Parts: sequence; structure tokens; C-alpha cells
Amino acid sequence: MTRPVWIDRARDAISAAESDYFERFSPPEEGGRQSSVLILFGPHDGGGEDVVLTERAHTLRSQPGDVSFPGGKREPSDATPADAALRETHEEVGIDPATVEVVAELPDIYLSPRQFVVTPVLGWWREPGPVDAVDPREVHRAVRAPLSHLLDPAARFTVTHPSGYRGPGFEFDGLFIWGFTAGLLSAVLDFGGLTVPWDRDVERPLPDSYRPGGRRDALTQTATEGRS
Repeated sequence: MTRPVWIDRARDAISAAESDYFERFSPPEEGGRQSSVLILFGPHDGGGEDVVLTERAHTLRSQPGDVSFPGGKREPSDATPADAALRETHEEVGIDPATVEVVAELPDIYLSPRQFVVTPVLGWWREPGPVDAVDPREVHRAVRAPLSHLLDPAARFTVTHPSGYRGPGFEFDGLFIWGFTAGLLSAVLDFGGLTVPWDRDVERPLPDSYRPGGRRDALTQTATEGRS
């Protein structure tokens, strides 16, 4: 299936260094631990497109239950960041790399508390299929979230935290999407020209279930640093 024009528009706008979001989170010269995530859009059965999201396993020591894009640490066998993103996506949710068209490797983003340099890989799922939590040690469940729902102003809000953090939020099928994932998704949709005006004054505090014992502090700190 031919990928929609807006994905190329997002790629071109971001590569033209028009994105303040990516500049704010650019890695330091000393770098960090390399990882990749796959922002995978595909044709939705009901029309339009959807995006693959995962709910991290609740037994993980790091960010259990968070919503994320499939991906993970780069291995020596990965020739490129895209290779790492495709391998991890196959291992986590069973998507065949041969069915994915890599559109672009986007600028690296630095998650300073964990010293991760994350390469977001923009992809188009030209031969879509079901997704599943193939590796339950890493993924509790996987979903294909329709953009028509995520772009609905009624489903959008600003996430707040007592630390002063403020950032975009989405909600879908019981998943609370915030932090790194929501910011990156929001930026791509903005640069693709899809975003529908929404009320940024509608605020929702980060639920307690996402921050017991400070286990979400890493993402909060990263987002706060990006605003300074």
C-alpha cells in the first residue's frame, strides 16, 4: 500500500531542521547508550492510518506499564539504527521487517537521566497485520491506535506533574500516553500537518499509578530539562 503524503511531509520538515522539539533533546557530544524506536504507521481498517503502540510489561524494573513505541537497545549485529528498530519490533510484537518500509531515521533524542541516545525511526507498514505481545517479558500488550481517535481534540490534553512538567497527552483504549512517547508522536503529527486544534488548557495530572516510588522521574526530568 502506498504511504500517505503526510508522512513524507513530516520527514521533510523534520530533516529541514525546523523542529524545535528535536533540537531541545539533542544528545551531548559524549553521546550515551544507543537505542532505537519504530514509529510505525499503517493503513487502518476503518480508514485513515493507525500507529503501533505497546504497553510495557508491568514486571519490568524500568518504567513498567508505560506506553511506548516498539524498540530497544542497539546490538552489535545491528548495522543501522533502523535495523535495531525493526529487529526489536519483530521480537516484541511479531511484525515482519519485510513488511515495513523505512521512511527515515529522525534526529537522535537524548534521555539524560538514563543516558540513552534514542533514534526514532519513521516507518510505513505497507503490509499490515495483527500485533501481539510476542515477548511478555517486555510487552504487556500491543495496539494499533487509529489516528482519527488520537487526533480528536476530545482525546487530547496537557499532562501536568508537581515537578513543573507539562507535556502533551493522549488516551486510547485505557492507555495513558505521555512523556517521551506522547511528545514524539505529537511532533510527528504536527509536522505532518495532521494536528487538529485542541485545548491545551485542559489539564490532567499524571496518574499516581504511573509514578509510584518515583519510577517515572526519569522521563519527567528529561522533559523538564528540555524546557530550560
